[in-house]
Amino acid sequence: MPPWLLGSLCCVLAARAALGGGPAGAEEEEEDKLIREEEDKLIRVLVLLPQDDAYLFSLGRVRPAIEYAVRSLRESGAGLPPGYTFQLTYEDSACGNRALFSLVDMVALQRRRPDLLLGPVCEYAAAPVARLAAHWDVPMLSAGALAAGFGAKGGEYSHLTRVAPAYAKMGEMLLALFRHHQWNRATLLYSDSNPERSCYFAMEGVHVVFQEEAFHMAVHSFDETSRHLDIDDVVRALQTGERVVIMCASSDTIRNIMLAAHRQGMTNGDYAFFNIELFNSSSYGN
Repeated sequence: MPPWLLGSLCCVLAARAALGGGPAGAEEEEEDKLIREEEDKLIRVLVLLPQDDAYLFSLGRVRPAIEYAVRSLRESGAGLPPGYTFQLTYEDSACGNRALFSLVDMVALQRRRPDLLLGPVCEYAAAPVARLAAHWDVPMLSAGALAAGFGAKGGEYSHLTRVAPAYAKMGEMLLALFRHHQWNRATLLYSDSNPERSCYFAMEGVHVVFQEEAFHMAVHSFDETSRHLDIDDVVRALQTGERVVIMCASSDTIRNIMLAAHRQGMTNGDYAFFNIELFNSSSYGN
């Protein structure tokens, strides 16, 4: 092929490409435009909740409620601009770093951040996700993340909205009770044996509120899963502390503590015992 003919052909192809390749190119551009507009009207929601039904807020329990809410919005046409729809993605967060990994994997795969995060619930799963949500300017809703540290809205948890009362609210309730009875001393007794450390964070909420009031507190923790645990030793430790005892452990352990306290003469009115039951074991497992 002569050089001049090759050059002319290249010029024609370049001009054709610049003009969109004729009618076919224009149609493709229009289709791409429509696809982009549809994608822009998608509200991408990433739901991060544990798959395991042993948790109160598991995917199996929460997913029907989320889909019911989305369906109600779609049918009523209220609350959303015309043409906008929700795109839901569900991932197993477990109660550790899997939630963070699922979020990062989704962004890497789609090359786009979600518009809304629902969950995680567990403290150790929620913390890194909430920090990333603040960095990316993405709102995050959670029925968990109840630890006192998540209440700091001015920093790394600025984009987190909790829809359930935090543990500090429980501390405020106990504070009102203590004020009513004019108590200012307490023993905090809790089991710190599971990876989620639910009782630890619950007691932290009480401790923070009581500390602000300068209450005197004795704190005792134990591992209820240990083969070497002696409940009588735990109760004897209570006798060296305060007369008002706030406890958090499994229902079986609390029962054994109260039986041991009765054997040691601590249920005659000299002591007051309060139990924080985080989960209804008859409905959700222990």
